[in-house]
Amino acid sequence: MQTFKTNLPEVIVFAPQVFSDSRGYFLETYQQQKYAEIGIPHPFVQDNQSYSTKHVLRGLHFQLKHPQGKLVRVTQGEVFDVAVDIRRNSPTFGKWHGEILSAENKKQMYIPENFAHGFCVLSDSAEFLYKCTDFYVPGDEAGLIWDDPQLAIEWPIDTPILSAKDAILPKVAAIMDLLPAGK
Repeated sequence: MQTFKTNLPEVIVFAPQVFSDSRGYFLETYQQQKYAEIGIPHPFVQDNQSYSTKHVLRGLHFQLKHPQGKLVRVTQGEVFDVAVDIRRNSPTFGKWHGEILSAENKKQMYIPENFAHGFCVLSDSAEFLYKCTDFYVPGDEAGLIWDDPQLAIEWPIDTPILSAKDAILPKVAAIMDLLPAGK
């Protein structure tokens, strides 16, 4: 497995080894012991999948009392995936890392607990899969507006398609007291 460093030490990007031949390919998408060795410390308890069309932007989402680490990948299409450090006392607070994830490059990204997460679809459509370290708890979700100037995320699209909920998310400055203290 090939790993890639990011500007956020806790965010891990990697490409699993792919075995290809004339019939197609095989890859191991998760193996607990190997993933623990590269720095993913928690077991996963829930798998999710979403399908989105071109220019849909989902995020930036996080959980308040039940934070989830996420192991994300794309099985069809291409997305620009973003992790944002929202831990108030972290030396990388407000910093972000973006990565192109696609069915073609088969890269995966680990977004740790207490990081906001979002992605936008660059292809005509995309299937996005992710494993979570905690169960989803209705009413515990929160988020940040995708274009907050304080975060200055360099999204590759100017006019995303947003859900009604994502379109009215607050800026970082408006919810500082809700954000985790972190390390």
